[in-house]
Amino acid sequence: MNLSPNSSLGLIFVTLLIKLGAVSLLAAFIARFGIFRRLIMVEQRTPRQKLQLAAFLGVPFMLGVLARLLAQYGGADLSLEVTVLAGLLGGTIVGLVVGMMVSLPALLIPLAMAHGKSEFVAVLLAVLYATSAGTARYVCPDKEEIWKFSPFIDLSLYRSIKQRFKHPAMDWQVLFSLIVVILEITRLYIGRIARGHLFYIDSSHFWSNVLIVLTTLVCVGLPVRIWNNTRIQKKLEEQEKALMQARVDALISQINPHFLFNTLNTVSSLVRFDPDTARQVVLKLANILRRRLKTQVHFVPIKQELDFIDDYLDIEVVRFGREKLQIRKEVDPEVMEMIVPNMILQPLVENAIRHGIGPKIEGGTITLRAARSNGRLTIEVSDDGVGIPADKQHEVFDSGIGISNVRERLKVLYGQEFTFNIESRVGKGTSIRFEIPELITPEKGAVTEAAHAPST
Repeated sequence: MNLSPNSSLGLIFVTLLIKLGAVSLLAAFIARFGIFRRLIMVEQRTPRQKLQLAAFLGVPFMLGVLARLLAQYGGADLSLEVTVLAGLLGGTIVGLVVGMMVSLPALLIPLAMAHGKSEFVAVLLAVLYATSAGTARYVCPDKEEIWKFSPFIDLSLYRSIKQRFKHPAMDWQVLFSLIVVILEITRLYIGRIARGHLFYIDSSHFWSNVLIVLTTLVCVGLPVRIWNNTRIQKKLEEQEKALMQARVDALISQINPHFLFNTLNTVSSLVRFDPDTARQVVLKLANILRRRLKTQVHFVPIKQELDFIDDYLDIEVVRFGREKLQIRKEVDPEVMEMIVPNMILQPLVENAIRHGIGPKIEGGTITLRAARSNGRLTIEVSDDGVGIPADKQHEVFDSGIGISNVRERLKVLYGQEFTFNIESRVGKGTSIRFEIPELITPEKGAVTEAAHAPST
């Protein structure tokens, strides 16, 4: 089973290359699992999480040991490397569990097959690997140093020497590298003494043994680099989501005072000559604010958004009068449970009333439309008001808060997956239409929490 000192240099070299390829393949495969990605994002793990981490590391590499035992070829055996990895990333307990998983087959299978020598020394050395790596993790004050571990020790040495002149301190990268090197050398010497009771790769040439030790170092460092890149990518995704959340919150907070300011202006204009109507407006405003406080989410079903618009329009109807402001809804019943950004319609409706219907002496009609087609949800707010002159239509996105705010929120939430169009003719009215990807609430009336949905 062992590659003895008399093995050809070519065989040893090919075996080491296979080890590098196997550890890279297994590390990349493990990194594809979402549970594993979540496990490596935390450093203080529960017992359950430690067992999960041990399973992710132990099972694939145990198959490599089995392949070595059954196929009589050592290129897939990475028992030392994975035990050290488990100790560094999960602590002594995780290292011991993984060490037992990869060493017990080497102890039991030769006995069961009644040929070959039982590799009982592998179990003893697994305890040494796990204890050494776990202790290194324990004494390291900043666990992020482990994720900086690099198989290229020369760079760590250079950095250590340079830093010592400025800030004398322990270079943990050098320490981790020395532990791996010492453990591999220990396995090499014990393997020579054990006489077949331990798998190891050996050579009679000094530089070949140096290459064997360096390969072990790289086989420990490569998975750390691969999984650290996964951690960095996940952290960037979380930061991007947090940034998007902050931008959406800022845009919504911009709408709230704008809406409140305009409503209070309506109340102030009514309070002197029509206090009863002003009281009704205040009650409607209180209902709206109460609903906003109860639903601090970024996405709501269209039905809930329309209920909010109804309360808002009740305020505007009080001001304009029912004979001057008519509301029409053309909403497909199938879309009522589809979700849209919260308060996405109110700025558009307010814009239609203030700038479309308001200047028109005889008043007009606001029409709300919503329909689905080919996996897309189309929403339209149109009015038959005064319209926008052609020479001013290009200024619409830059003037005021309403339209620019809605467009910016859609851009933040949906990236390139939305369309936003304005059509207007002087004396005929204005139509604002946007399309977004179709999303349906998981349960009727349920509210989907914030902005992780359709996007970027």
